[in-house]
This record gives sequence, structure tokens and C-alpha cells, in this order.
Amino acid sequence: MREAKDILRVLGMIFLALFVFVVGGHLVLAALHITLGIAGFLFGLAVALIKLAVVLAVIYLILVGIRAVLR
Repeated sequence: MREAKDILRVLGMIFLALFVFVVGGHLVLAALHITLGIAGFLFGLAVALIKLAVVLAVIYLILVGIRAVLR
């Protein structure tokens, strides 16, 4: 009877470890997905701001050039 208790205890530990691994792994991957999504959004936002700055700089240079030609 003692061996059966030991076997059941070991099986319980194995199933508990498997449960923690599956649920914990899923949570870690979900957190990683959220983190990468935020990082991707911030990177895209930075690229968009740089493009906007370049467009504004080009427009400014065109306006300054036109003003210089008209003087």
C-alpha cells in the first residue's frame, strides 16, 4: 500500500509540473506577443514620425527656395 501512495504522489507531481509548464508557457508566450506587439507599434510610430519630419523639411526647403527666387 505504501508503494501505491508513493506512485500516486509521483504521478501527482508529474501532472502538476505538466500543468504548470503548459499554463506557464502559454502565459509567457502571450506576454512575449504583447511585448513584441508594443515594440512593433513603437518602431512603426518612430518611422512614421521620421517620414513626417523629412516631408516637412522638404516642404520648408521648397518654400525657402521659392522665396529666395522671388526676391
